[in-house]
Amino acid sequence: METKSQVGTKREGKRTRGVNAVIVIIGAFVLAVGFYLFILGDPSHFEGAKSNSEVWTYKFHPKNGDMLGTMFMGGFVVPIILTLLLTVFILSFERAFALAKAKGHGNLINFVYDVKKNLKKGDITAAESLCAKQKGSVAAIVDAGLKKYKEMETQNLPKETKIEEIKAELEEATALELPSMQQNLPIIATISTLGTLMGLFGTVLGMIKSFSALGTAGAVDSVALSVGISEALVNTATGIATGALAIIAYSFFSGKIDNMTYAIDEMGFALTQTYAETHNS
Repeated sequence: METKSQVGTKREGKRTRGVNAVIVIIGAFVLAVGFYLFILGDPSHFEGAKSNSEVWTYKFHPKNGDMLGTMFMGGFVVPIILTLLLTVFILSFERAFALAKAKGHGNLINFVYDVKKNLKKGDITAAESLCAKQKGSVAAIVDAGLKKYKEMETQNLPKETKIEEIKAELEEATALELPSMQQNLPIIATISTLGTLMGLFGTVLGMIKSFSALGTAGAVDSVALSVGISEALVNTATGIATGALAIIAYSFFSGKIDNMTYAIDEMGFALTQTYAETHNS
């Protein structure tokens, strides 16, 4: 039968701590539809309209220069783009909070430096105290490695096996914590492309309406033509803005996760190197 030292300390997986993206998207869609119908579709933005229900028939033209009314005339694509935009905003705030919690209370660079300094002195207890003070996912991973470090000092195993046990513990702890840090980032990455595509789709619909106005018999309906072009441009602008915001958010949070991953890798290397240098067996 394998001993505990041979199989490593068993760890239970953690549930992700972030917000469920499906709930966020549904909530964002409800808000987007409400904003579209009652804010963009307010009769004050349209010539001759007296109620929201009249505006919803799409028979009234927006007032000259009224961007909100023009945006409403973009049709069903507008709530979809607004849903994507709101989802990016909500998930960005959620990731900012989650990653700040994962980083811990203090400065991450100082934390890594102080732990390495205590490792060189052989003061594992002090290093564990720093982890307890720092908290967060990075500190939890380092603390798991420190506990395995102390455990290996009491085991009668080959030195190489002990080092591999420490590495395995760090890898396992990282595998448990990393998904919670990366949660919802794939959704933001998807929106970076989808937002732009939906904006282009709205543009195509607006241009179809514009060319329909050109193709009518008799004189060209200049109002319908200008409204159609305006709708196309507004949809394009909103879609591009949504995609750009998603790209910025994804890059920003990916960079933060990379910094934490580098810190974890550095601590893992320091732990194994310290054990190799300070222990003969």
